[in-house]
Amino acid sequence: MGMKTLYLLVPLAPLAGAILAGFFGKILGRTGSHVVTILGVAVSFALSFLIYQDVQAGTVFNGAVYTWLESGGLKLQVGFLIDPLTVTMMLVVNFVSLMVHIYTIGYMADDPGYQRFFSYISLFTFSMLMLVMSNNFVQLFFGWEAVGLVSYLLIGFWYTRPTAIYANLKAFLVNRVGDFGFLLGIGLIAAYAGSLDYAEVFAKRNELAALTETVTGWPLLTAICIGLFIGAMGKSAQFPLHVWLPDSMEGPTPISALIHAATMVTAGIFMVSRMSPLFELSDTALSFVIVIGAITCLFMALIAIVQTDIKRVVAYSTLSQLGYMTMALGASAYSVAIFHLMTHAFFKAVLFLGAGSVIIAMHHEQDMRRMGGLRKYMPITYATMFIAAIANAGLPPFAGFFSKDSIIEAVHFSQVSGAGFAYFCALAGVFVGGLYSFRLIFFTFHGKERFRETAHDAHGHDAHHDAHGHHAAEPHETPMVVTVPLILLSIPAIGSGWLIGTILYGKWFGDAIYIAEVHKGVETMAHEFHGVVGMMTHSVTTLPFWLAISGAATAWFLYIVRPDLPAVIKKKSGFLATILEEKYGFDRFNDWFFAGGARMIGRGLWKGGDEAMIDGVMVNGSAGAVGWVSGLVRLVQTGHIYQYAFGMVFGVLGLLSLMWWLGQRGLI
Repeated sequence: MGMKTLYLLVPLAPLAGAILAGFFGKILGRTGSHVVTILGVAVSFALSFLIYQDVQAGTVFNGAVYTWLESGGLKLQVGFLIDPLTVTMMLVVNFVSLMVHIYTIGYMADDPGYQRFFSYISLFTFSMLMLVMSNNFVQLFFGWEAVGLVSYLLIGFWYTRPTAIYANLKAFLVNRVGDFGFLLGIGLIAAYAGSLDYAEVFAKRNELAALTETVTGWPLLTAICIGLFIGAMGKSAQFPLHVWLPDSMEGPTPISALIHAATMVTAGIFMVSRMSPLFELSDTALSFVIVIGAITCLFMALIAIVQTDIKRVVAYSTLSQLGYMTMALGASAYSVAIFHLMTHAFFKAVLFLGAGSVIIAMHHEQDMRRMGGLRKYMPITYATMFIAAIANAGLPPFAGFFSKDSIIEAVHFSQVSGAGFAYFCALAGVFVGGLYSFRLIFFTFHGKERFRETAHDAHGHDAHHDAHGHHAAEPHETPMVVTVPLILLSIPAIGSGWLIGTILYGKWFGDAIYIAEVHKGVETMAHEFHGVVGMMTHSVTTLPFWLAISGAATAWFLYIVRPDLPAVIKKKSGFLATILEEKYGFDRFNDWFFAGGARMIGRGLWKGGDEAMIDGVMVNGSAGAVGWVSGLVRLVQTGHIYQYAFGMVFGVLGLLSLMWWLGQRGLI
């Protein structure tokens, strides 16, 4: 079996599982459906590992598999680029996907859409693999849109809930806004480079850098890179296109882990890293990237500290961590961004799946105000989520510390405009990250057992949080099919950060990532790196470490020592707390301006166009005109012969008079 066949099998194995579970799910049954889909992803993961070993040995593949069409020298192809960046993404996507598939057996056990769900998540894995393995913009765009489509299906999986339908439509529409910019960027590349193949476009980057875009007069590469990054802003949920991700928690928890932690939301980060040869030639684009990342990092983290829905806390945490990755991209530290993408995939998947484990144990309750004291009932879930929280807060020796600390350092060394603002946001985000991470742990697993209280709070009970009825039984640890993926994901959440020397400073990515000579941040970091242990011991003397500790200590004080204080602080904060609870008003503004504007335009077209013009003028108006003419004709069509004779006499007289008048004037 040739290597090209192996490359093809990696995305096709999950696709085969998706087709079998989707079209033949009733025949296969529940067990058959999860067996074929898990087998497909397991095969894909095993092959990815073989390909990784081949790439480590020095093999890089860049070639077409199938030519779709040719037009005027422009080729649209399916092709693969297999290099260290690709295999890193393949391993992360397949490993997290495999864990999510196994976890789903337990989480969706009672759901009537069991086979459909397995089909969707396998199809999603196929789409993501096509995206990361592509060697051209056509296939990249196919994968890009396919993950968007499948995420729409997954977010609205429980389609009988109005909130789920609203959430998946919101996700779909917001992503279309980003995709418009993405398509413009690809269109400019096709127009000016005459090719959609990565290698050919990158080879022409210096020629493109000398050109200007004819309509706006912008430097061409700046226009291309900002267009591409707007696509990443939609897919990777960056401000202000972040609004879809928290609402997407309406979908089942396994897809929160798969889509919103490890794969789809990191597609934008991967894409910008892949486009590093272009971005490195536009400091304007890099400044735009670093500032957007900084805003997302800090301001989304602040919202997490006021959320009470356990999944939404993790969702806003994801937005903040994506902001960190985006800052790294803007600081030309693409390898650091991918490193954080990898470590984040593991610990955030644990947080999402752990939250799902809690939701199962609490009989589909998601409100943390009705939890507390779960530590003794769910020791495995507690231990794994505690590990993930430490990693999320960026404390050593866990994975998140190494990647987050590296991002802060890269931003510190960056010389692009906006780096100072980004550095402040990155540091402030460390404190807030420590606070919301441990708030989640202490609020859920420690303190008073609030689930024994029968009275509802002032906010009432949200029906979609409790679709399976209110819990009366004691919470308990979830089955092994749920806890084993948590344990397996916790291992890289602890240890993957220890690979920092190899991944960041050991030429792991080879030529897959390009950094211009003027951007020396990562190079400077390499000189200052003195091993994993040295990095950990040095961190104790740095500000980020103490900010993370301060955040964790604040959470401990507020939710363990003085659990009465958060309510007091909220009351004293006044409008500041309201701003955070209202999520800075973005949802209200979008509902009023965009949704309201669309409704107003629709109502105008309905009333003015449909009712007034089409029904009123064209349909009823033409009928009325015919009736009016008929009424006039009816006056002369009486059936009396003497009236017709009288009319003929007057007609002849009128005709003779006209002829005489024309003759007098010499016209006849």
